[in-house]
Amino acid sequence: MRTENAPVIRLEDYEPSPFLIDRVDLDVRLHPTATRVTAALALRPNPHGRAEAPLVLDGDEVNLKGLSLDGQPLPAEAFVASPKGLTIARPPQQPFTLTIETEINPTANTKLMGLYRSNGNYCTQCEADGFRRITYFLDRPDVLAVYTTRIEADRDEAPVLLGNGNPVEAGIIEGTNRHYAVWHDPHPKPSYLFALVGGKLGKVGKSFTTMSGRNVDLGVYVEPGKEDRADYALDALERSMRWDERVFGREYDLDVFNIVAVSDFNMGAMENKGLNIFNDKYVLASSETATDTDYANIEAIIAHEYFHNWSGNRVTCRDWFQLCLKEGLTVFRDQEFSSDERSRAVHRISEVKVLRSRQFSEDAGPLAHPVRPTQYSEINNFYTATVYEKGAEVIRMLKTIIGDADFRRGMDLYFDRCDGTAATVEDFLGAFAEVTGRDLSHFSRWYAQSGTPRVTVKGDYDPKAQTYTLSFKQETPSTPGQNQKSPMVIPVALGLVAEDGKPIDAACNRVDENGVFIFEKGEDSLTFTNVTSRPVPSLFRGFSAPVKISFDLPDSDLLSLLRHDSDAFNRWQATQSLAMRILVRLSKGETVGQEEFDNLARALRAFVESDGEKDPAFAALVLSLPSESDIAQELASNIDPDAIHTARLTLRQRIGQECAAPLQGLLQSLATSGRYSPDAKSAGRRALRNVALGVIADADKALGEKLAREQFNAATNMTDQLASLSVLATIPGQAREDALAAFETQYKDEPLVLDKWFTLQAMIPESETLERVKMLMGHKAFSLSNPNRVRALVGSFSMLNQSQFNRADGAGYDLLADVVLRVDELNPQLSARLLTAFSAWRMMENTRRARAQNTLLRIRQKPDLSRDASDIVQRTLD
Repeated sequence: MRTENAPVIRLEDYEPSPFLIDRVDLDVRLHPTATRVTAALALRPNPHGRAEAPLVLDGDEVNLKGLSLDGQPLPAEAFVASPKGLTIARPPQQPFTLTIETEINPTANTKLMGLYRSNGNYCTQCEADGFRRITYFLDRPDVLAVYTTRIEADRDEAPVLLGNGNPVEAGIIEGTNRHYAVWHDPHPKPSYLFALVGGKLGKVGKSFTTMSGRNVDLGVYVEPGKEDRADYALDALERSMRWDERVFGREYDLDVFNIVAVSDFNMGAMENKGLNIFNDKYVLASSETATDTDYANIEAIIAHEYFHNWSGNRVTCRDWFQLCLKEGLTVFRDQEFSSDERSRAVHRISEVKVLRSRQFSEDAGPLAHPVRPTQYSEINNFYTATVYEKGAEVIRMLKTIIGDADFRRGMDLYFDRCDGTAATVEDFLGAFAEVTGRDLSHFSRWYAQSGTPRVTVKGDYDPKAQTYTLSFKQETPSTPGQNQKSPMVIPVALGLVAEDGKPIDAACNRVDENGVFIFEKGEDSLTFTNVTSRPVPSLFRGFSAPVKISFDLPDSDLLSLLRHDSDAFNRWQATQSLAMRILVRLSKGETVGQEEFDNLARALRAFVESDGEKDPAFAALVLSLPSESDIAQELASNIDPDAIHTARLTLRQRIGQECAAPLQGLLQSLATSGRYSPDAKSAGRRALRNVALGVIADADKALGEKLAREQFNAATNMTDQLASLSVLATIPGQAREDALAAFETQYKDEPLVLDKWFTLQAMIPESETLERVKMLMGHKAFSLSNPNRVRALVGSFSMLNQSQFNRADGAGYDLLADVVLRVDELNPQLSARLLTAFSAWRMMENTRRARAQNTLLRIRQKPDLSRDASDIVQRTLD
């Protein structure tokens, strides 16, 4: 039974706060186990709130030490206080100052919410509701205040003291070994954006001149001795700031911008105003310790958090139901930045791969919810792929529909009109409706309906009339809490390709000048005229809408798109579709003819030989088959992960056998020497080379082991070394164990690299991997209190090793349950994230399904299961 039942919070029940806070003066005296916080809150009744309501402040594990109102101590009978909250039944009905003194223990804070210590350094994480773990407060996003923060600490323990906003004052407290710093943020902000940091930190920095000529001091703070690994993050920050000025006209608004890297963090990073706090894996990088993917992630996440300065900070959320308003919009902005910095086509494919693997599966399972949820029990569980990735796709569709110029005009109006406020989705869409004159109420269904629409398409060519008709039908499957779905507004970017590869310039008055058809009814059709030969339709170019597509094109048409389509996304999609047809049948135990294998393998060989070195990054994606989770989604029921794994390996072996010669040629022609560079072109060459190595190894284990061992020993950068180790990890034998041992010895003092070592072993698709994971949990470098390490080992096993996590004997489920129950006592957010590995349990075949259900029921029975974990378990079982 559960003993912590969380109330359900509903969007329809929103009420403005009865009180507002105009100013917050904080005095934080840092101490490892007894930090004293004095908060002076300038409060006033909200003219739009409930009249004469009691003042109810949120709290969470805080210890009240003092309370006064307008300088006078409050008598005990005037308030009720507990670690969970503070209530004053009859507060003044005019402006007043409430001064609260609390004591907290940062060292004991294993939840990593509020103020805590990481490797001896003090830091904070307040989104979504962590500020209440520092002091009693109106801890909600629609209460905006101006903060001034005085931070005091022992000079030896915390020589660096950082806060939100601009530095105001600093000094030494006479007669002591303590010092202080005062920071002031002139921009009103909600409590979730509060931050402070104190500790021993090294810094890299530079000056940035804004488009209006102001100088801003940029700083990246890291553990001393790791400053040389922060240069790329600093460069990414500068490029992000310049891009936001150029593309969105958004200028930074403070005198300083600081980033701090910490090793214990529940999230990737946090956009606190002027003081971004990052998981150090998204800051630290060198060629010896970071892969090309790490560099790309650092670039994207640095940009994401910086872009929040406007889409999240200057304009924040009225309530947590509007989370997509800042996260979906900012993901879209960071995607556009990365597309401009790298290859737009390659980046778009990568975005869609993430969307399909994470968000489509979420939409199809028990944790499905709309982009803007209508209710929640625990808001931390709604930082999901639906809010982030699908939220970004909704913004992208809006831009596709209204065009680039009107999109920029709408963004300008939104930022100008809502600056300094807590906004809603309606405020956002209203800006675009005003600048375009469009009614966007139909489009807004994307925010309200859960589930992934499926668009069924049929094509009909009439050679006599020289017309080609495309018929469309859309349907969104039912999801928890939403059975009846209305038609969505779906932009379909399309074109017609002749069999000889030339584009067909056919006429259709329902397709705009950008080649986009707006499909907004349950069923509709288009007819093209002057079509002189049978066309091959290229639909949803650039993945113009987050939908599933059913269109039974013959293999020959898909091969034609691979060879000739001008849209890179649909060239890649053609290979994915061809491969998926084979993989689904193999997974079901059906026979696949030799000709079907040969057609795909030969097409890929021809592609590699003709295009491989023209755009290596794109070629690497074309050669990568759908993942095991992609195949499972396509099957949707009665899933046998072992059969899926075997099917995928079988197809990779066939492709490797056919493409052996050109792939081995790529290993030679793409070999690089000299200084490592993380630029997109160099990274693309390494990507194709390492994909080729993996395909060769699947087809010929002995050759693959030889080539991988040679690359492992000769590698001069982490990308090539880890790629070769990944190949060796799939081949049982002494070479694998020797390489893993050598890697551990080489990087035993590099936590972020050891995370990669743990991950690789967790992903080995062998029955012995379960025992290997258990053994690694006893490794001296493993700790349940470090989220990165738990995600690297246990998270990778449960999320990425589908065959072994979903073992028929249920042992994989039991392992995760045992870890979750232990982690939940330390860090409920982490335990809840781990539990999402069960989201596909209903799609498994009967034996696995029953074992997964029993495991979830066992977890639910734990007394004192956290609210975070309880919410996920219950929704997964419902």
